[in-house]
Amino acid sequence: MPLFIFFLANLIILAYLLKRNSDKKNYLEYELQSLQEKINLLSDENIKQRQNAVALEEKILRYNSLKEIIQEINQNLETEAVADSLAKIAFSVISNNKGLCVLYLVDNATQRLSLFKAKKEDKGLIIRAKEGDIFDLWVLRHTSPLLIEDIKKDFRFDLERLKELEERRVSSLISAPFKSEDKFLGILRLDNQEPHFYSQDDLRFLVTLCDIGAVALENSQLFKYTQDLAIHDALTGLYTKGYFLERLKAECIRGQRKGKVFSLLMLDIDLFKNYNDKFGHTAGDIVLKKLSQVIVESLVDLEPIVSRFGGEEFCVILLGIGKEKALKIANTLRQCIERQKIILRRHETNVTVSVGIASFPVDATGDDELIQKADKAMYEAKEKGRNRVCCI
Repeated sequence: MPLFIFFLANLIILAYLLKRNSDKKNYLEYELQSLQEKINLLSDENIKQRQNAVALEEKILRYNSLKEIIQEINQNLETEAVADSLAKIAFSVISNNKGLCVLYLVDNATQRLSLFKAKKEDKGLIIRAKEGDIFDLWVLRHTSPLLIEDIKKDFRFDLERLKELEERRVSSLISAPFKSEDKFLGILRLDNQEPHFYSQDDLRFLVTLCDIGAVALENSQLFKYTQDLAIHDALTGLYTKGYFLERLKAECIRGQRKGKVFSLLMLDIDLFKNYNDKFGHTAGDIVLKKLSQVIVESLVDLEPIVSRFGGEEFCVILLGIGKEKALKIANTLRQCIERQKIILRRHETNVTVSVGIASFPVDATGDDELIQKADKAMYEAKEKGRNRVCCI
């Protein structure tokens, strides 16, 4: 009996110890799982923190580069150079040279978008929407930025219409307008075939870039306008004498280097003083403007370089045209001017011109000599009775 009791007591103690060990094991496994969950959470949090740190670093680098960006954009006041810099910066900094970047400017004559610059990952890609697609027109209409993370899930646009207009596939895009006060200058857009390629941060940076770009573009347009004023005659809109002489000199140099021919026409209005004496100087201005218009319109297909050379004298460079052909063109122009009716103080009248022609390199190989020869031919036309064309 005592032996039985002894074994029973030991059995109970063993069972207790086994259960205690099992409970401890279960507790340790539970603690281990809890620790593993905490490790996983911390690991996920660490990954997120790293991603946020990388994103923040990229954002800092982007915005730190704005100083260099502003300097690059403002290095050149030509619109072509400014637009190229804006497109290049957006494509490289935001898109990492992936997908497509297009820059549209507003055509002042039509008030429509016009494709001006493009940067492409696929060099063989052809952009058919020269005046923008439904997304560009949305930005134009709303004058506000646009972010599309996934085009298939964006209910604002008719995707069937897009398929009809554009063959290339677009899944995500960001776009921002160039605005200066109330003036809409254009659009800068980035798109990609992958959905969710762009973020809100990308759009914010693009908007900042477009705000800077709008100032640069407006400055470039003002610069171009100033340049145009400097080289165009205020009354007729033709080139000034100074600019014309520079072009003539450059064409002579180019002609000598490449063996090109061209002709110089010098026109003078016959008895112009009589129009001023009879109808007044205002009437004389009307004659000059009308004659300028007739010259430009009559020769438009030849892409002439036309200048008001001084007073009632005009000069025309006809590139690639020799003396014989220039003579026919000048006679046709003279007849066209003679037939043109001009109303001065309710009186219908007309003017005639005397024209002198000199050709490069047949008559002269330098700009000064060429002008002298054309001027001499023009005075010969006047001496022979006016309203005629003479050659050297």
